[in-house]
Amino acid sequence: MQKSFLSAFILAGLLALTAMPLPADEGGVVRFATLPPGPGHPEGIAADTAGNIYAATFQFPAPGDTPFNVIHIFGRNGKLRATIPLPGVLPLGLAFDAFGNLFVADFGNGKVHKLTPPFTSASTPATTFNVCDGFLLGCGLNAMAFDENGDLYVSDSFGGRIFKIDLPFGPGAPVFFSEDRLTPGSHGFPPFGANGLAFNAAGTALYIANTADDRILKLNLDAAGAPTTLETFAESINGADGIIFDRTGRLWVAANQADEVVALNGNGRIVDRRGSFDGIGRDGAARGLLFPASIVLSQGNIFVTNAALALTPAVGDEPEEDVTTFTLSRIPLEGHEKH
Repeated sequence: MQKSFLSAFILAGLLALTAMPLPADEGGVVRFATLPPGPGHPEGIAADTAGNIYAATFQFPAPGDTPFNVIHIFGRNGKLRATIPLPGVLPLGLAFDAFGNLFVADFGNGKVHKLTPPFTSASTPATTFNVCDGFLLGCGLNAMAFDENGDLYVSDSFGGRIFKIDLPFGPGAPVFFSEDRLTPGSHGFPPFGANGLAFNAAGTALYIANTADDRILKLNLDAAGAPTTLETFAESINGADGIIFDRTGRLWVAANQADEVVALNGNGRIVDRRGSFDGIGRDGAARGLLFPASIVLSQGNIFVTNAALALTPAVGDEPEEDVTTFTLSRIPLEGHEKH
């Protein structure tokens, strides 16, 4: 009787432990998907209502080559379902509107492309919005977010601007907000200013990550949705990149230089951390997180792109240079894993 009781007690304890979320330093990050051979450095990420995950590569071309990147579509089980080619596009942010259309921020050409479902290897942009002049002329379109009216906002990481596209037809992309605090500055690293965007649930503020300054800024909006004041919401988040709110109101931030994602409460204080970099595996893939760039919430999980971008000029300084296999990671937010 005593032995049987002890065994049952131990078993119950083990079950309770396995139901608890794993801490970051014990591997609370799991590999969700592996990119096939071809363009690498996954950056932008989005999820559709069915739980499929879309990830855009951000491969810079060799001198004289035409950029060729893709959007990979992975099912909820992490298996590749389709690949959309994006010849001539250097994509960063991805975002779905309420109608299931997929928007792509073209960092290289200063455009936003709209793709309509169903998404297959034959998909091409149905509409293209000309926003700015492209990164060679000082404009680098990056992240995107929709407001409650369905209008699209896109960040300019070089010009320190937020553009607004009045959907569904435009016109144009007038500057919604511009501020020196949204530029990368001469001292900033990585050299991207305005980056991740997210509206709070009430629609009273647009939160903006400045990657170079390690800050999250809060742009307050008036009753008509017009910008009023810009304030610092959080600082010292090493490489603040993609951001998103969860259903409890916490703001999750991909800290690309700290190789982790953090959650901020309403006061801008870190209340949770997930992830770490645990080296390069035998298959050439990062273990844990390495330059986590963009995040999305889906099915009770955070999905993260491991961009693995080596940005310092010296060769051999960064582990990103050793990555030959590119991956997406999954971080369960609940005490159990949802599929």
